[in-house]
Amino acid sequence: MEANSVAGSSTSGASLDGVSSEMRSIFQAAGFTYVQKRRQWESGTCGDPPAGASYEAGAIGTIEDINGDGRPEVIVTEGGAICFGMSGLSFQLLTRQPNGQWKVMTAGIGIPELLATRGSDNFPDIQVGGPGFCFPVVRWSGGEYKLHRHEYEGKPCSPPR
Repeated sequence: MEANSVAGSSTSGASLDGVSSEMRSIFQAAGFTYVQKRRQWESGTCGDPPAGASYEAGAIGTIEDINGDGRPEVIVTEGGAICFGMSGLSFQLLTRQPNGQWKVMTAGIGIPELLATRGSDNFPDIQVGGPGFCFPVVRWSGGEYKLHRHEYEGKPCSPPR
């Protein structure tokens, strides 16, 4: 199965002055605020990350239309084992609404991978990776992303109980 991994993002820890109004809108829709003393976007999930801690500030991945409806989507990530355990990453998938505002479609802890399989409205299934060998795959139902199956390397699997 061909997939588009978004683990490597393109706009990490940018200063407020260096971020476009579009990027500010995305971060704010995802619930992030700009922390001036650290010059980075943070969700607040990690509180006040200690100096030297394994922490990666908010980052915006590639902005692209992933379902062919003419409106872009984007994945916003934040990382660090101190906050997000062994997967070390949280993510939010946002879509631009017809009115131009960004809206969160789904969020989770893990490494999101957009798969070739599709749900309602042609949105790709998302495998949420992390440590282990059997990962959840969520599918867009038309109203929300819901657990659809578990798989590893494109094959069905059963998670440990």
